[in-house]
Amino acid sequence: MKMMLAILFLFPLISGAQECKLTRETDPFTKETKLSTGFIFFDGGSVTIDADSKEIDVLFSIDGADKCYDNNSMAAIFFEGVKTKLSSRNGGTMNCEGLFHFVFKNSATTPTLLQKIMTQKINHIVFTGNNKKESTINIGPAEQEALVALATCLVNEAKTLVK
Repeated sequence: MKMMLAILFLFPLISGAQECKLTRETDPFTKETKLSTGFIFFDGGSVTIDADSKEIDVLFSIDGADKCYDNNSMAAIFFEGVKTKLSSRNGGTMNCEGLFHFVFKNSATTPTLLQKIMTQKINHIVFTGNNKKESTINIGPAEQEALVALATCLVNEAKTLVK
């Protein structure tokens, strides 16, 4: 009886740890599976993380007009509790819609920047566009938790897509 009671108390913890809400789509032509976290909204923009068998794409959408980014545009990522910052270039195409990409190869090992996004909370990100104009996205505590949880979940699931 005590064993049954212990199992009943542990069941919510076990089932909650396995919960991973990702959107899974299969391309009708290539039959390739794609995963997505959906959008997480912040003060100043939003982010979605998508993955297929070849790459993992972290797409930031920055609010406001005249947000142009090309392959020379930079993002400075500031993590909570750490004084140093990480810098990365835009991995997407040139656009003026405020879209900034971090693109990683989907492989058995996780790239350093992606690993930090999965394990450390991001305080804010400063994006520098073509015209050297800076835009900042501030990430609140609830969004930090959601980003870390969904990034971890997606990257772990994405490894199963590698061919």
